[in-house]
This record gives sequence, C-alpha cells and structure tokens, in this order.
Amino acid sequence: MNEKRISFLSISVKTIVVHTVTYFFMGLLAFQILDYETRFADPHFGNFMRQTSDVIVMMGPVFQPIRGFLFGIVFFLLRDVLFKRKNGWLIMWVMLFILGILSTFGPAPGSVEGLIYTIIPVSMQIIPLSEIILQAFLLSVVLCCWVNHPNKKWISIVFGILFFIVIILPIMGLIMT
Repeated sequence: MNEKRISFLSISVKTIVVHTVTYFFMGLLAFQILDYETRFADPHFGNFMRQTSDVIVMMGPVFQPIRGFLFGIVFFLLRDVLFKRKNGWLIMWVMLFILGILSTFGPAPGSVEGLIYTIIPVSMQIIPLSEIILQAFLLSVVLCCWVNHPNKKWISIVFGILFFIVIILPIMGLIMT
C-alpha cells in the first residue's frame, strides 16, 4: 500500500467521519430498542447521566468529531498493523473492545472497573454493551475498508453526505426549539 495514501490527514478525517456516523446511527437504534429514555431516568443512571432530553445529549453527535480525531491519532500510529494487514479491522475492533470498552481506567458501566466498583446492577451494565460493541465493530470494518480502498469514491460520497446530515440535524433541532 502506498504510504502517501495512508497519511495522518486521510486517517484522521476518515476516522472522524466514520466514528461520527456510526455513533449516531447506533445511538439512534439503541435509543429506540434499549429504551434509553427510561434507562437514563432510572436512579442508578439518573444520578450521573444526563437525561435524553438534555440539550447537551441532543448535541452529542456534534461533539463526536473530537473523539474521532483522538481515535485517528492512535490509528495513524498503528497504521501498519491496522491498515496493511488483511484482517486489520479485526485487530482494531479487538483493541477498541478490550481497551476502550472492557478495560477503561475509570469505572464506566459495563467495564471491568464498572462491574467491580459501581452499585449499578450487572444487568443494567451488560445490556447497553450491545450498542457499544456493535458501533466499535462498524467503525473498524468501515474505516479499514475506506482506508484500504481509497479508489472507491462512493464510500467518500456516501459517508460525506451522512456526516453532514448527522452534524446538521442536532444543530437544526437546537435552533428550532
């Protein structure tokens, strides 16, 4: 693979776009299927999670490019492992799953620390993991495909349009309220 095609700018922009889009769509799906409105109002989560009607929660997708950029830094540093191997997406997904979901440094719900140190019932911690694990999987597969096939312009067009929609919708919602 040509080093020029795997530049920091390319990886960081693609990571920002794919992370933001997959975050939005998995969050939207989980909001409906996992009934986040009720879950976040539960006293176990309600004491530290903003309610789903909170303006900052509604603007959540607008802040995701920051996380995407941070992921992009790490993915760029590991580009030879993640993007130059046939199953680099699997390495990325396992890395995100183990380091970003199960082994956080703080007691995030669903992490090893969260299961040990919080009083949140195990069932309430495990159920939302499906959203997070699937989003990490989609991020890994789509990003590796896009980086490894830069000649497939349709990926750039589709994800560019989706990114624009995901960013503009919350802003429009805020303006209209």
